[in-house]
Amino acid sequence: MYHRSLTVAFAFVFLLISSQLRASEYAQQAAQRLSDYIQVNTTNPPGNETRGAEFIAAIFDAEGIDYETAESAPGRGNIWARIEGGNKPALVLLNHMDVVPADMRYWAANPYGGAIKDGHVYGRGALDMKGLGIVQLQAFLAIHASGRKPDRDIVFVATADEEAGGAFGAGWLVENRPDIFDNVGFLLNEGGGGTTLGDDTVFSVEVTQKVPLWLRLIAHGNPGHGSAPQMETSVTRILRAGDRLARTEFPARVIPAVQAMFEGVAPYQRAELTARYADIGNAVNDAEFMNYLQLVNPGHHALLRNTCSLTTLQGSSKINVVPTEAILELDCRLLPDQDPDQFIEELALIINDPNVDIEKIMGFTPAVTSSDNPLYRLIEKVYAEHYPGSWVVPGVTTGFTDSHFFRDLGIASFGFGPFVVPPEDRRGVHGNNERVSVANMEKGTLLMIDLLEQFTLE
Repeated sequence: MYHRSLTVAFAFVFLLISSQLRASEYAQQAAQRLSDYIQVNTTNPPGNETRGAEFIAAIFDAEGIDYETAESAPGRGNIWARIEGGNKPALVLLNHMDVVPADMRYWAANPYGGAIKDGHVYGRGALDMKGLGIVQLQAFLAIHASGRKPDRDIVFVATADEEAGGAFGAGWLVENRPDIFDNVGFLLNEGGGGTTLGDDTVFSVEVTQKVPLWLRLIAHGNPGHGSAPQMETSVTRILRAGDRLARTEFPARVIPAVQAMFEGVAPYQRAELTARYADIGNAVNDAEFMNYLQLVNPGHHALLRNTCSLTTLQGSSKINVVPTEAILELDCRLLPDQDPDQFIEELALIINDPNVDIEKIMGFTPAVTSSDNPLYRLIEKVYAEHYPGSWVVPGVTTGFTDSHFFRDLGIASFGFGPFVVPPEDRRGVHGNNERVSVANMEKGTLLMIDLLEQFTLE
């Protein structure tokens, strides 16, 4: 009995050391693998995410992992693979393969070159979100290579079209391949991560997001020749409607998730904002504070009210033709408890012109994931183990991710990022010279592996 126990103990230690060596190996591969992935151009539009799916499929083939792919439209590929485990609710690692366009004139390096220099990987998607996708992939591979059976399925899913709303990616899979998400209870996606505030490291775990509502205003009027100005035209009507909306400040209010976020980050704000963040429920009633907040931190300001940005404007295609229609498009973002139809009715009252129609281009349903959740608590624990002294706060994003598709299914979905990204690098997301450090890729992979092991193997 003694010798058998000793043998079992030695076997466990060997397995543990072997697992750690494998984790280190996959972490060291991450930066180069990201560089290779960036060179697969999946700019959306048009997407061509099938190229990304083929890149990932080749890795699965080399690792001996079964997978499936599906195109929602020609070139719009999606790929997923599963590590089968016990009967506990499964965990999905979700990432998107498409990236936004990049203007090479403003980049110091080829945005699709994947250059590794100065300790960073440069390229479109380095942060949003090919870098995190590779970290998820490497962690998935490490768990598979360990040979240990998890207590729940782990599903890796890489999708198309997130940057344009997800209709050809996550939304299509939910509609056409719902079997992928059977018995799924948890999902990790983009939307969270860490940053440095002074000497402190603060991590945000996204639990909800403002709800996008994209609208098209169409103004109607009599056409005519530009040499004979009319009293009112489609163009004057659309300009008046836009001016009324641009001048509108929607009421400020604080939803619970935002309040928790502001209170959590209050100690890290500039001195004049600390007390206001800690008491944000009352601070929003101070117009002077709200104006100042919009000036110094428009992202935080946008979490405290519904917003609409005027983005595209279309009139005549010829300078001497007065058009029958003029169009203005709005990027509205609503607080999660706002009814979209009621909001559209409010916009109609503000515009106050029967000759201006409002059409919905895209809109999602609101949903919030509670932080009172075993995965959230484990995320807090793992962050603390890898970054002693760091803080974790529930996050709310002004942008949107594909998480809403899965929150609608009742799946606890969190925006989780294992990177600590300095503020200056965050400007590269949808901007120029996007990059992620090699150290982030390596340490982020180790952190992700640790999280998966603790959530699925222990």
